[in-house]
Amino acid sequence: MAKFAEMETIINTIAKGTTIKGGISAVGDFRLDGILEGNITLNGKLVVGESGYIKGNVVCQNANIIGHVEGNISVKELLALNSTANVKGDILINRLSIEPGATFTGTCRMLDEVRKENEMRANEQGVGDNE
Repeated sequence: MAKFAEMETIINTIAKGTTIKGGISAVGDFRLDGILEGNITLNGKLVVGESGYIKGNVVCQNANIIGHVEGNISVKELLALNSTANVKGDILINRLSIEPGATFTGTCRMLDEVRKENEMRANEQGVGDNE
């Protein structure tokens, strides 16, 4: 049980000056100050530092973007865009925080909205099947 508790506190870090080409999948939190050319999937929090750059899609629990992301972002809880953030891509989130100065180009959809649309479509298909 103690080893599991230790795993939850581990923060993976990619330092400034490091470039990774390929996807990343990680357990826990992740801080990126370097460059990632590929997708990243986490079950924890992602922090993209001021010098951080992602060209790929992001899936995580929470995210704090200070640097740049070119790709779609899916965050189950809170996506925070700091004043220096630059995001180009569509986002799917539960909650969103944008500081003045942040740049965002794309569409934004709330998870609850998507859930409601899916339920509505399922109900419509169910009604059609019963006729």
